[in-house]
Amino acid sequence: MNLDELIVFYNEFAPASVARFPEFYADNVWFKDPFNEVRGLPAIQRIFTHMFGQVAEPRFVVTEQVADPNGAMLVWEFYYRVKLWGRGETQVMRGVSHLRFDADGKVCYHRDYWDTAEELYMKLPAIGTLMRGLRRLLAA
Repeated sequence: MNLDELIVFYNEFAPASVARFPEFYADNVWFKDPFNEVRGLPAIQRIFTHMFGQVAEPRFVVTEQVADPNGAMLVWEFYYRVKLWGRGETQVMRGVSHLRFDADGKVCYHRDYWDTAEELYMKLPAIGTLMRGLRRLLAA
């Protein structure tokens, strides 16, 4: 696996990139994020195709990496606009991807970690007000 090429893949991610997952990911790859847990390339491709349908101007920026021969942690920022909000302002979501590589150097394990409350729910119009209030109540 050439980690630099994978990072370029994500930093330049576009709808046409979905077809390129087999270049970097194993056929039987396992993927999990806060909303999905799937196995196999077609399932991952569906998730990212769905993402392009839900958000406008999506863009990943990998800001840090920690790697060894068997895997990597990528720290990233995801910029997007929610299509349902019309021409709303650009949002940013911060997270980390934990990757493991198989014997062929392809990603066989991809786990995304990000805080759904802070990075998503607090930004929603109605739920956000409730979440921000709850956060103030629970803060030390």
